Amino acid sequence: MDIMNLEEAGKTVTALPEPRGPVSAFLFERLVRPPHDLGEPVEPSADPVPRDEDLQIALFACYELHYQGFDEVDDRWEWHPSLLSLRETLERRFERGLSEVVRRPPPVPAAELPRVLGRLAAAADDGPPLADYLNHEAGRAHFREFVVHRSIYHLKEADPHTWGIPRLRGHAKAALVEIQADEYGGGRTERMHAELYRATMRGLGLSDSYGAYLDRVPAITLAVNNVMSLFGLHRRLRGALLGHLAALEMTSSLPNAKYGRGLRRIGGDATAARFYDEHVQADAVHEQIAGYDMCGTFAAAHPSMAGDILYGAACCLALDRLFAEHVMKSWENGATSLRGGGLAAEPG
Repeated sequence: MDIMNLEEAGKTVTALPEPRGPVSAFLFERLVRPPHDLGEPVEPSADPVPRDEDLQIALFACYELHYQGFDEVDDRWEWHPSLLSLRETLERRFERGLSEVVRRPPPVPAAELPRVLGRLAAAADDGPPLADYLNHEAGRAHFREFVVHRSIYHLKEADPHTWGIPRLRGHAKAALVEIQADEYGGGRTERMHAELYRATMRGLGLSDSYGAYLDRVPAITLAVNNVMSLFGLHRRLRGALLGHLAALEMTSSLPNAKYGRGLRRIGGDATAARFYDEHVQADAVHEQIAGYDMCGTFAAAHPSMAGDILYGAACCLALDRLFAEHVMKSWENGATSLRGGGLAAEPG
């Protein structure tokens, strides 16, 4: 069945994705069996980590066992020692690759951290003009393609960063809870950001099913998502997790305003644009909470982790830049930025 066709609203697509190389083929073939010792995996490729399709889809699947899982995969795999051992191997390669792409900023005193975070976020404006293109020039097909990419995160929005809550205390914890409460709609299902994004997808004739487009997105889109899970699932990386979230919040309001205008320009209605409108308002507030109340107080309590906060922010911004470069270069060359060809026609 063409996964681009509309499916039942809100449905979760939980089939394992297609493998993209020897590592993911090795893993997926074994995950459909009862939990057992995986044995020695094949050697990973030497591709650049952010664009290594095999690595990123295998790591994404490992992480997804901590979220919605897969129908054909026994839930006991989530914490199976053999699976965790393989995931550790993939994570080591991912972390090494990140260190090659992202320069670790020097640590700064806690009092200066919010200001330095702001400088990092401001520098992101020098990246590829993806938001401007979607605002002024993109047609409906390009906008749909962008929404497909972002659906991998936005249909689980906030979940990776929520892993940080039990790992914090005091002011930093309260600040993170305040941000996350807004992401989850203040307890109202219809206001959850993931639900608002479903409406955006439906408005563009796309499936709003969780996981529907996993096989269509490239490695860089998966890497953008995998770095959040990497930081969220490791207590040692909680500083990087907070920095990552702060960078997201600090670079969100202006692009989302452009996305909203672009969506209306191509005929999107208020319901479809509500997701972007909500982020213009909410993230302007979250930016201050994240920078000062969350990261600032955490750095004051843990001075040795100030550098980790900045590194997490730098990873967020660097991967988002690589994502934008991929999308813009594809479109400039008249090609799709997705795997497997362009988007199918919308249902008539």
